[in-house]
Amino acid sequence: MKYLNRYCSMTLAVLATGLLQINAQVKYASKDERKDAGMGVERVARFFIPSYESKAAKTDDEVRWIQIDLGARKKIDGVKLLPKVVPWGYVQSEGFPSRFKMEVCDDPDFKNPVMYLDQTREDFGNPFDEVCTFSGKEVSGRYFRLTAVHLRQQKLSFTKVMVLSDGIDIAENCKVSDSESGKSGVNLLTRPPRPQGEYVVTDNPGNVIPSSEWKPAVYKASTPRGGVEIGDGLFRKTMENNISYLMSSFSLDELVRNFRVKAGKPVQPLEERLNNFWFVDLPGQEAGRFLMGAGNTLRWIENTELRNRMNQIVDVIDECKEPDGYIMAYPKYRIFSGEYGAYTRSWVTHGLIEAGYAGNEKAFPLLRNFYDWFNNSCYLPEMLRRAGQGSQGIIPSTRMYFTPVGKPADIQVVQRYFQENYWMKQLAERDPKAVWLYPYDRPHNYLLTAIEPYLDLYRATGEKKYLDAASGAWDLYHENWEHVGGSIAICEGTDLHPPKSYYLHRNTGELCGSVFWAFLNQRFHLLNPEQEKYVTEIEKSIYNNLMANQVGEKGIRYHAVLDNHKDLNNRVPFSMSTCCEGQGTRMMGALPEFIYSIADDGIYIDLFAASTVKYPAGKGIMTLKMVTKFPYDPKVQLIVSLNEPASSKIRIRVPSWAAKNINISVNGKNVISGKPGTYVTLSRLWNNNDEISFTVPMSFRMTKYIGEEQDLVFDRYALEYGPLLMAYVSLKDQKENILLPVSPARLINSLRPVAGKPLHFSIDGNGDFEYMPYLEVQEETFSCYPFAGLKK
Repeated sequence: MKYLNRYCSMTLAVLATGLLQINAQVKYASKDERKDAGMGVERVARFFIPSYESKAAKTDDEVRWIQIDLGARKKIDGVKLLPKVVPWGYVQSEGFPSRFKMEVCDDPDFKNPVMYLDQTREDFGNPFDEVCTFSGKEVSGRYFRLTAVHLRQQKLSFTKVMVLSDGIDIAENCKVSDSESGKSGVNLLTRPPRPQGEYVVTDNPGNVIPSSEWKPAVYKASTPRGGVEIGDGLFRKTMENNISYLMSSFSLDELVRNFRVKAGKPVQPLEERLNNFWFVDLPGQEAGRFLMGAGNTLRWIENTELRNRMNQIVDVIDECKEPDGYIMAYPKYRIFSGEYGAYTRSWVTHGLIEAGYAGNEKAFPLLRNFYDWFNNSCYLPEMLRRAGQGSQGIIPSTRMYFTPVGKPADIQVVQRYFQENYWMKQLAERDPKAVWLYPYDRPHNYLLTAIEPYLDLYRATGEKKYLDAASGAWDLYHENWEHVGGSIAICEGTDLHPPKSYYLHRNTGELCGSVFWAFLNQRFHLLNPEQEKYVTEIEKSIYNNLMANQVGEKGIRYHAVLDNHKDLNNRVPFSMSTCCEGQGTRMMGALPEFIYSIADDGIYIDLFAASTVKYPAGKGIMTLKMVTKFPYDPKVQLIVSLNEPASSKIRIRVPSWAAKNINISVNGKNVISGKPGTYVTLSRLWNNNDEISFTVPMSFRMTKYIGEEQDLVFDRYALEYGPLLMAYVSLKDQKENILLPVSPARLINSLRPVAGKPLHFSIDGNGDFEYMPYLEVQEETFSCYPFAGLKK
């Protein structure tokens, strides 16, 4: 019997030396990179969808078996056991037996079986994610049985069992039975292969489109990289709070510590508050987080301290880089550990891109040298499936292409090693299983980071299949996994999120998802700026998720919880360098770029916020100053400044949530009316001091809750006002399970403005509860879905 399991000992060694050893000085030889990373071994790709798992045993000494009926007597010359790989963090298997035997028989009761393998006398090593292949012996029979005589974790579990005959899996789709009734279907053991196979290698050179054949799809509008000044209001306050958070959350030494450790430079002992998952298991992301927030902010607001720290971080990354351009804060052989190769690489890449656009001269060269290394690295074939949530690692490459130092290879690497044709087809066909039953690493709002790149691939190549996939994904998320208010309902965790499940009290509404959703919609908007719906999605993400999750200057929340308390499971503190802090600070710093879009012939007024923008018009520069207190006051005024008359098209968004048509005046004269869900175009010769004015009519809207947590007695209803999600807040005794005192039919007519509190409403003057914008809720007990006041 030949057992092909060539790398268990190396896997164990890598894990043992890597876990939580942040203070260790790492050394390795580049010639051994493939060996040190454990490559060249057949490994099973992570699988979140439930695998077979036997009924739990009281001890590991209990016997468990599984039996496969091949349908007829057949030759068997090999067996593959695919371990169940836990889809979290570092690679580990679950339920793989330490002692077992395999037998073959023609009798279903296994009288007089033939032994195929006896591994009952000594322990079999934990395979982690390695496929265990047994060959070299030939037997025949109808029934195959694996009996575990000593378990691990008090259960028997596999991702899949393959019985081979001349290299073909003859067990596929065969009936399976087991010794006990398992928690998951036993027939999952012989299911067909997943769409891209069971293993970690993805290498599809046929996907690569030569750059000479590209026909780029050009944006019809562009986001301003600068030239927008923010006035007083919610946007300004959010950005100022973000600056305070960035400067107070971690010191420079803490932010660059992991880079120095990797480079063998001296560091201070690790403080206990940093001995957490975010700093220890995602080394370098903390610097990327700061660079994302600071780089985006400095394009609009100059802050000397913020700029100095941003530049100092980039300087340390530069000092710690390797001769071949490698810049990450972990050694190369750890690129498959946890989420190093995807999440952390994304954070550092985003951060350096934003620093580059903010004016740091080292950022783009550092990135170009790194991606020249990455695009030719030996790790690429296993980056998608072996690295934790490898799909997160696509967006840094496609973003890299569209920087001033981008190269076609940045796109072609994605096509060859990351592109999933079966998934693109599913998305284009609007198959919900593409999202909530994604067949590899766990379904999550982070799949949006694999959808954003498809629009980038479309922009680069002009291939419509990429646009079709992204458009299908947009429809799927919007129709099935978007809460009222705009937060993304599917989230990381142990639960599956079926279409329209809209859970209120499980992990849901993660801020990361809202940020990814906003940037995806920004891409769609720039391709199709006349389609107002994309900006509506961005607007909801900003008011009801981004601003709602900011805790003043203290930090940024993780989930946008819609019922009882904002802090799900009392998740504090708010400055741990979490994923939501990283994406939250990134978007808070970028807020001005969402207000306007620039076209060749003019400008789009997308959002309403006090600000000033400069853009080309005629032979000069036109300045537009937006004067508004929106959303607390629906009046908007635009004042034109220019040195000489110029023609320009000013396109004003009429939100889909507007209560009625918007009448727009120029210099006090009504000139045009716009329907909700459109843009109104003012095309004329503009003069200095011309004024455009309009009022955006806001009204209340109610939505009945239809998700999986419906109450047996009472209905729940959400309330929105314009773009704002409203929260019904308990002002006195902090009661949970809040009940409205009126019927849903009477609610809107019963709302009364609260004096001195803009956008606060009582119900018929009741002082114990108030409706207020969800973005204002902090410590209060509340519900965005209060129970209706009358029973069903």
